[in-house]
Amino acid sequence: MLEIDWTESEGWTRPKISEIRNFSMHPATKVLHYAIELFEGMKAYRGYDNVIRLFRPDKNMERMKTTALRSNLPDFDGEELIECIKKLIAIDSDWVPKPNPSSCSQSSTLYIRPTMIGTDPHLGVSKSTSAKLFVIAGPVGPYYKTGFKPISLLADPQFVRATIGGTGGYKMGCNYAPTIYIQNLANKKHNCQQVLWLYGKDEQMTEVGTMNIFMMWTNEKGVRELVTPPLSQGIILPGVTRLSLLELAKQWGEFNVSERIITMKDLVNGLKDNRVEEVFGAGTACIVSPVDRVLYQNKWLEVPTMEVENPTYGRLLKNLTDIQFGKAKSPWMIEVPEISDRTKLHASQ
Repeated sequence: MLEIDWTESEGWTRPKISEIRNFSMHPATKVLHYAIELFEGMKAYRGYDNVIRLFRPDKNMERMKTTALRSNLPDFDGEELIECIKKLIAIDSDWVPKPNPSSCSQSSTLYIRPTMIGTDPHLGVSKSTSAKLFVIAGPVGPYYKTGFKPISLLADPQFVRATIGGTGGYKMGCNYAPTIYIQNLANKKHNCQQVLWLYGKDEQMTEVGTMNIFMMWTNEKGVRELVTPPLSQGIILPGVTRLSLLELAKQWGEFNVSERIITMKDLVNGLKDNRVEEVFGAGTACIVSPVDRVLYQNKWLEVPTMEVENPTYGRLLKNLTDIQFGKAKSPWMIEVPEISDRTKLHASQ
């Protein structure tokens, strides 16, 4: 693991990489009471050429720095942190899985979790005068136990993930804790795998669980369009996968690519008129996750995502994973230099 401590009086300490260990902290530590913390999610990919690469880590650093500002946690040098993370991955390189050529979805990677917490041991509701930035990592496979299969969603307007003026656009733990109960309710009571988060009187579709949402359809003007909600209201997390899929789709130039508000009315009417082709979620953990059913007002809406020939979500998934696993060259991928086994041994001691 990687650790870097900070105090208001001394600034950042020298980064340290060591074996993973438990933390010891005072019971009054601010993170334990007021959720003064943030985290990121990123992955290291071992390509078919056996080279390990990071996917757009600069975008994770941009988001992490923005969240640190909103959390009143210290700023840091994003480029320097990327270099530290690269060294950590190089030491732990044996844990980066090899891709499976027989799999239609290369999904085994090294998941990386940069985190920053407020460590000030005082109960006052105030800025933390000390902090710890740490990074842990571990190999992961498919996000869903069912593998790459469509998921069902619960769309219930009484449950709200984020509101305008709040922190929904930042990657903080306080945004996730309140959603776990609703996720569990969707699973156990309604047999839905995820929650379709709605917002406002017009029931705007915002996110799918912890993923950004996309819809491929022919809009009211008769124009074929890939649409996802905008970031402008501050209730949508600016996902790195979201950004990448938008950029890839725009490069194709085959249909409109839009960032605008989409509502349940759009989905219901679009399905009724056979104008909706696909609905899918997108995020670091799952990459792309197709949706085939939505439970709304106690009725199932059947989404024909899995019936489409050569679906957009599948093309986007292939394009993106080809880049991530080294089949297609892209400036989005940053190589992690190899180090010798002797250096790894020295670093772990």
